[in-house]
Amino acid sequence: MCSRYTLISSISELQGRFGFVMDSPAPEPRYNIAPTEQVLAVVNDGVRKGEMMRWGLVPSWAKDIKIGSRMINAVSETAATKPSFRSAFRRRRCLVLADGFYEWRREGKQRVPMYFFHKSGEPMAFAGLWESWQSPEGEWVRSCAVLTTTANEFIASTYHRMPVILSGETEPLWLDPLTETPDTLEPLLIPAPADSLDAREVSPMVNNVRNDGPGCVAPAASPQEVRLFS
Repeated sequence: MCSRYTLISSISELQGRFGFVMDSPAPEPRYNIAPTEQVLAVVNDGVRKGEMMRWGLVPSWAKDIKIGSRMINAVSETAATKPSFRSAFRRRRCLVLADGFYEWRREGKQRVPMYFFHKSGEPMAFAGLWESWQSPEGEWVRSCAVLTTTANEFIASTYHRMPVILSGETEPLWLDPLTETPDTLEPLLIPAPADSLDAREVSPMVNNVRNDGPGCVAPAASPQEVRLFS
């Protein structure tokens, strides 16, 4: 599961890397993005556009927006056929932009937060799906989910799943609005190379979604600090 991540890079850095335009205000740096919050996604309707979307996909047929809190991730192995995701898989794919993500390693009864990021320091693009949903009051909501896959050997010691991280080579095909065949798209949904990522243990302050600052990604200073924040 990918349930918490960061987006720290400036909008100019993100636009330079992912080549999108954006009409809405640029998002503030975020160190602890959580489900149901607004996230930056890139869609392609002939032009790459950056949009803020609610994290947690709400299918068009849903009766209640709350269903989105249970659909922050889509399992890549079944997304093309699962009713909640199959239409979006064919026609509404996006990039969910991030600088890194958190997973928690079990150590006895403790859950130790780990922060994963590109060794290069570049931002990353999670493979995403998006939907439009209209509330009973007539309000339109755009929402998205992050696809996950089996963890590579670097992440597997922490958790058995990881977000699908696309590369500069695979992003265009994932966003291509003319591509709808699962047989063409599913080969993209593989673990990122283990040697492309780095990680560090971080402060337990990230465990609380109300904490959202540079301290969330700071290295855990010592076992004493870990006990202090637990």
